[in-house]
Parts: sequence; structure tokens; C-alpha cells
Amino acid sequence: MNGDDHLFRFVKNYSKIMLALIFIFTLIGCKSSNATTPAYNKSNLIVHYIDVGQADSILIQINNKNLLIDGGNKDDGDKIIKYLKGQGVTKLDYVIATHPHEDHIGGMASIIKKFDLGKFYAPKKLNSTDVFKNMVLALKNKNLQIIEAKAGASLNLGKNVNCEILAPNSSDYGDNLNNYSVVVKLTYGDTKFLFTGDAQKQSEKEMLKKGYDLSSDVLKVGHHGSVSSSSKEFLDKVQPKIAIISCGKDNDYGHPHKETIDELKKRKIKIYRTDKDGTIVFESDGKNITKK
Repeated sequence: MNGDDHLFRFVKNYSKIMLALIFIFTLIGCKSSNATTPAYNKSNLIVHYIDVGQADSILIQINNKNLLIDGGNKDDGDKIIKYLKGQGVTKLDYVIATHPHEDHIGGMASIIKKFDLGKFYAPKKLNSTDVFKNMVLALKNKNLQIIEAKAGASLNLGKNVNCEILAPNSSDYGDNLNNYSVVVKLTYGDTKFLFTGDAQKQSEKEMLKKGYDLSSDVLKVGHHGSVSSSSKEFLDKVQPKIAIISCGKDNDYGHPHKETIDELKKRKIKIYRTDKDGTIVFESDGKNITKK
């Protein structure tokens, strides 16, 4: 065998090895991709209760539209941005800052800077904190205004979806920022979700008095499971099958409070907690709700 034959055999064998390696790495890449890419049906409603510790942040996806409710603490901004990008979010069609507490708007300035935004809703309540000022400045730099969130307003999330604001129902709760919380009910087909921010019993009582249809399959429990929210009368009207509590592990407030957990358990409501379960995701096809 001459030198040319040796060279030909080397090239041929090298090519086979490289093709095999490429095939192996392709398979590995596919497996890795499948491990990190959520297996959600994008034609369905997907609700992500993002684990941001003792804070709130929820992503709702339906009809190629994205709604973000709250932006966690200031230190959660990058985490939320990474999570949103991981879900393929490039634009937030709607953003709701339920009320101006740091654990709900802390990461908003970073989020506003990073994504294309449609409409931004918040209650008519100012705050003097740096995180509030930074949020307003970030909106101003994008020529966006805050739309006052009022009970009775609705958000257009496309076909087969009704997204209605149920609170706040008053313009003055004094210094109790929690009761300014924007409460949203989302109905997709036969399935219903209720998002309550930190709305306390006063706001709950107002919603009951207004006669709103509060019935929901999934309830985001108010104020991180505090005893200040989730009154018996409110739970009796909502009648959820599932309750989500967003709270931090071993938090200083003792959330969720035992009284709230007891009320939920008494009603045989399935409880999920971000401090125990991490980020919680539900998918609805309009008939059934599935935990992912």
C-alpha cells in the first residue's frame, strides 16, 4: 500500500469518526434541549407562578400574548428576565404592577428595560421608594404611561379568553398599600383563575359586595397566605380546587399563616407553595387544568 492509499484510508476513517461524533453530539444536544425547553402546548393557556421567594411574579401566556403580573423583589429582576426568555418571551403585551410594595415591583425597572412592552397597569397610588421611582423612570424612558387599573376594566388576550380587573374598588385605602392591589380574574373556556396580589379582607369584602362572580378553579392566595387575607366569606365564593401561595422559605413574616392553611385544608383545596414546590406551572386546554 502506497502513501496515497494510507492517506485516503485515514481521511475516510476520520470522516466516519467525525460524522459519528456529530451524530452523538446532536443527540446530546436534542436531549439537553428537551430538558430545558418546556413541553407546553402553546395554543393552550399557560400560567407560571414564578418562584421569587417572599415576593410575587406571575407569567400568563395565551394566544401568542404575554401578561406579567408583578416583578418580584429588586434582586429578582435578572431571575425573572432569564425565566421569561426561557419561555420565549420577547414582548410583554400587558404588565400589571398590583401595588407599589417592593416585593411586587422591585424587579420592574429591569424588566421594563429588557422587553418590548405593550400596556402597563397599576393602581392610582404613588410611593416614595427608590424601586417605585425607578419603575416610573424606566417607563418614561420608553415613552410609556401607567394606565390606572380600575375594577371593571378588561384586557384583550385574544379569542376564548376573558381577563377582567375586579379590584381595587375604592380610590383611597390610606396607607394600606395591600388593599390597592389589582385583582384579576382570567377565564379560558370552562377554566378560571383568580390573581389577588396582596388584597386584604377589606378589598375582598368590597368584591363580595359588588356581586362579582369570583368562582375560580385556581386561586393565587392573597398576601402570601397571610391571615389578613382569604376570609371565610371570600373562600366560600371563590370555591377553588387549587390554591397557590407565593412565599419565601423560613420568611420573617411566618407566611403562610396556620389559620389560612387550615381554612384551605378544611375545604379540601389542593395547596401548592413556591417555598416548597418552586416555580409552579399550570396548563389549561379550556376544559382541564394540568400541573406541568
